[in-house]
Amino acid sequence: MTDRSTGPAGAAEDLSAQAASLMRQASAWIADNSLGVLTAALAGTVIALALIGIRSFGARWVARNTGDVHWRSVFARTIARTSLFFIVMCAAELVAEHAATPRDLLRLINILFVISATFQVAIWARELILGAIEHRAGGSDEQSTLGSAIGIIRLLVTIGLFAIAIVVILDNLGVNVTGLVAGLGIGGIAIGLAAQGIFSDLFAALAIIFDKPFRRGDTIHFGTITGTVERIGLKTTRVRSLQGEQVVISNTKLLDERVHNYALFERRRIVMNFGLVYQTPPAMLARIGAEVKEIVEQRDGATFDRCHAYQFGASSIDYEFVFHVETADIDAAMQARQDIMIAIMRRFRELGAEFAYPTQTTFTAAPDGRLVMPYAEPRIGPEGPSKPHIVQR
Repeated sequence: MTDRSTGPAGAAEDLSAQAASLMRQASAWIADNSLGVLTAALAGTVIALALIGIRSFGARWVARNTGDVHWRSVFARTIARTSLFFIVMCAAELVAEHAATPRDLLRLINILFVISATFQVAIWARELILGAIEHRAGGSDEQSTLGSAIGIIRLLVTIGLFAIAIVVILDNLGVNVTGLVAGLGIGGIAIGLAAQGIFSDLFAALAIIFDKPFRRGDTIHFGTITGTVERIGLKTTRVRSLQGEQVVISNTKLLDERVHNYALFERRRIVMNFGLVYQTPPAMLARIGAEVKEIVEQRDGATFDRCHAYQFGASSIDYEFVFHVETADIDAAMQARQDIMIAIMRRFRELGAEFAYPTQTTFTAAPDGRLVMPYAEPRIGPEGPSKPHIVQR
């Protein structure tokens, strides 16, 4: 004979008996304390309507500010996600203890309130986390990039928060959750190890979105590649190189590189070196800096920094010339560089200053050490300089 008290049928009978007992207590409570029940119901209704009004205000704010990523919109969206079940149980919990509610019914209300409040807090936390991510991202480019990742982010956040919520609910109901927590921890480690590559690229994409080392449209240089960022995806970033091909690189590997972002230039610094021949008079050498400064100041968008002779070269007196172009546009900077170079050549020609080029001079010495020319000196006669005498053998 089956023991019905320990089988499924016995559990069903116990549950039915508890429900019947609860209904009898509720009926007796309403009959004996009708005024208190009515007062509690009115108070609970007022509380519920106030909470519904707050939720409606949040929903209207979200509807009016579509696309807004400010904190006000994040909080409004969080409030709008408040569930009706939580509102009802919150109102019941607030008024139940003041209406002489029977012990079993009060315990049922407490349990339902704990369940609804725990899940509601999980929902609010999820909205705040996702809202914080969108707020931190900011900008249309980052939002479009975040759109490809928001699905998996929402899934991961939802699983994590609701797993915590379930553990909290079971713990409040008196269930020993030690084994469950250990199982969730081991399962999370296993999933993390299995999807390590995916999570690594996901977190790298979020790092790019939040830290903003570069954006779509920026010109960057990493490794041996220079190009324009076309798209920042969930796993990879696509860069259009200067040669024209598209380079696809993993977000994780890209962040491991040293990235130079040329789009963040406010001005371009240009360094030029030139040399003058050693026959240039010292007075002319001292004048070169002022002449170059005047040329730069006459060019719109260019700012003179310095121009000095800095070394005696093998066949020239070398100058270092530095100026700035007040633009981030590389084409404009190169045009300004060319204009200044041509202007310097014109001014030096007017001054008689000669640019040096690699030369080598050889001196021939006689046995006694006197320098001699490598050719015979011409004789000056009545008929003019004589032609060199050529001996034929």
